[in-house]
Amino acid sequence: MSGTYLGMPAFPEAAAKSTQDTQLRGNLRHATHTIRAKRAVAVAELADWPQLRAAGAAVKDRTLRHLDHYLEQLETAVTAAGGVVHWAADAAEANRIVTDLVRATGETEVVKVKSMATQEIGLNEALAEAGIHAYETDLAELIVQLGDDLPSHILVPAIHKNRSEIRDIFTERMGDWGRAAPAGLSDEPADLADAARLHLREKFLRAKVAISGANFMVAETGTLVVLESEGNGRMCLTLPETLISVVGIEKTIPTWQDLEIYLQTLPRSSTAERMNPYTSTWTGTTEGDGPQTFHLVLLDNGRTDTLADTVGRQALRCIRCSACLNVCPVYERAGGHAYGSAYPGPIGAILTPQLRGTASALDASLPYASTLCGACYEVCPVAIDIPEVLVHLRERVVEGGAVTLRGTRAVIKPAKGHAAERAAMRAARWTLDHPATLRAGQRLAARTRRLHPARLPGPGRAWSATRELPAVPAESFRDWWQRTRGEGKNT
Repeated sequence: MSGTYLGMPAFPEAAAKSTQDTQLRGNLRHATHTIRAKRAVAVAELADWPQLRAAGAAVKDRTLRHLDHYLEQLETAVTAAGGVVHWAADAAEANRIVTDLVRATGETEVVKVKSMATQEIGLNEALAEAGIHAYETDLAELIVQLGDDLPSHILVPAIHKNRSEIRDIFTERMGDWGRAAPAGLSDEPADLADAARLHLREKFLRAKVAISGANFMVAETGTLVVLESEGNGRMCLTLPETLISVVGIEKTIPTWQDLEIYLQTLPRSSTAERMNPYTSTWTGTTEGDGPQTFHLVLLDNGRTDTLADTVGRQALRCIRCSACLNVCPVYERAGGHAYGSAYPGPIGAILTPQLRGTASALDASLPYASTLCGACYEVCPVAIDIPEVLVHLRERVVEGGAVTLRGTRAVIKPAKGHAAERAAMRAARWTLDHPATLRAGQRLAARTRRLHPARLPGPGRAWSATRELPAVPAESFRDWWQRTRGEGKNT
């Protein structure tokens, strides 16, 4: 993933700092509560939402099981329509392919449609090293780029900024990247949007090369689909002479009929709209209409390894709606930067450790960035059981074991710092396998409950520092049942 995120601290350390920022927490609370309330209304309009959710999950699962077939079908269709398909095994290869393609045009500037995949691989940084300037055209991405910042939300990358902070960024930095902000710019949303529109218009009209991602790729026709709300995507996808799309291989769906499902669920679950204002589709090239050269870069970068995990692969269903972020109590308080990844929030907590592995302290900490409350699963439009995958990845972090790395089966060692947790889980497993020992322990705990400390000592101190220890009952359920409903009692 992006070099920009390298060297970032583990989630607990980053979250401990970000949760102290009252301005950040206020911005996040206001934004996430507003978005999720609107989403709930939009979803409630569809009586068949549960059926659409199940259908979306089923199509994704079927596609992932036969992904090799559909990718070959996609390549054939794109090529037949005049496009050129490139395969990138990792971020370095994808960045090299895109850089070489831009260099071949002789251009040193590109405009970009908002793309999680290009953030994941650090494409902007790679292009900058090659002397190529990449200009983000999504309003929120523009704010982040002008502010030398990192995105903190999948749908609204600048969600951590309020409008006064945005006004200051535009006033101070917009002139360094092109047309300066108007004098006396206010922080009214309409004025900020107008300043961005004027700034970007000259880039749209001048650009010869555009770079995009895609929400979906239809295998049967080789069609790519982008959903957006501002119109900047439509400008990037139609005006330049060359279009380069970098897309994760999991974005493939078999047919147009399958697309119908997601065109109903994605807008409502992300922007709370019945349909996105701009839904752009393109199939290869057409003489005299739109870009005359089209390149599709199919990105793996850990996705095949993720696919090999029968529990974790469901993360590849994700359609990037960000609904899970907007209901997550951890994300709302910690913010997106604490996740150290292009993918923040609950989906990032399960996707990033699978794409990058769990070797670093940051990646090993992400499966623990959750309360396991299950709210993320309830709102996911493709029914990703995020809590199940979180627990699965926690087991991998603590116990190690067999995984797939770069297409090869390997055995990883347990992450450092989990020896106490590992010992506790093994002791619990042994105790639960021996009912007599379990009952003796329960009775001892009940008889000594008045002596129990309010906080755990040693390794348990961090857990109980933010939680109240549950009170031990006077007797266990087993003893209560035996006393009240046991043999010889009138039941």
